[in-house]
Amino acid sequence: MQAIQQSAWGDTEPLALVEVAKPAPVFGEVLVKVRAAGVNPVDVYTRRGQAYNRVLDLPFINGWDVAGEVVETGYGTPRFQPGDRVFGMPWFPRAAGGYAEYVTAPARHFARMPEGLAFTEAAALPLAGLTAWQMLVEVAAIAPGQRVLVAGAAGGVGHLAVQIAKACGAHVTGTASAAKHAFVRGLGADEVIDYTTAEVSDAVRDVDVVIQMFGGRAGLAALECLRPGGVLVSGQAAWTPGLHERAGELGVRAVDYLVDPDGAGLGALAELVADGRLKVHVDAVFPLAQAAAAHDRIADGHTTGKIVLAVGEPA
Repeated sequence: MQAIQQSAWGDTEPLALVEVAKPAPVFGEVLVKVRAAGVNPVDVYTRRGQAYNRVLDLPFINGWDVAGEVVETGYGTPRFQPGDRVFGMPWFPRAAGGYAEYVTAPARHFARMPEGLAFTEAAALPLAGLTAWQMLVEVAAIAPGQRVLVAGAAGGVGHLAVQIAKACGAHVTGTASAAKHAFVRGLGADEVIDYTTAEVSDAVRDVDVVIQMFGGRAGLAALECLRPGGVLVSGQAAWTPGLHERAGELGVRAVDYLVDPDGAGLGALAELVADGRLKVHVDAVFPLAQAAAAHDRIADGHTTGKIVLAVGEPA
């Protein structure tokens, strides 16, 4: 099968389209023919050797977001049958090999795709969608009527977090550059703050929950937006010096969070999609052979929604 494989950590030059052996499912696993693969910022960090490389080995096939069709099941796997259209985020943060024509993983790492959803849309949903869902629902325990601040509301995780928070009955404020305010309002945000012209901590106060995927100075400032007892859930809290100490001083919580594979969570996202309450925005689609260009596109940090690789036949 064809796959995008890298032979060294670093820039995009080692990314190459190669022939590798097709995997076979073992007990409890499914073999999925990949029709589309999502591209995430963590893919770029991993390629550079800046993410979870301690559990990865070279040569490495990047990618965790996949959507496709089940073609074979291992023993004891009644959840799916050959022909089922599925999407998932297998094995994260261990290697899943998503930038390839086939992947294998436990059946519980996948869920059935909602009717009417294209493979490219389904592949854009798992990692960002599960991150937003788990941060809001499982960690922050969001409740109707609460006030939520979503930092980077036009990004991959952010644009889904806005919609999930609204579906849970929250009042949502998002941050985005002025050019993306209409997009964020279209997601359902009640308020949008231009982080390039205003200090978010001055404009937003007394929220119950802050969701963000970055740290540094912005992470520290976000704590000021919370009410006493509120919670900040961050993908980079552990890399922000002094964040937890400052949270304690303010009487709020700061939680480090890393998404994990979850078929039930994917099922919940699929229900929101089927109900029309969640829509993933695909910014651009590249063929598998142009994975390096897809990495360049997402690496600038200003993507609206998600980037996807089409694998094999048009998806």
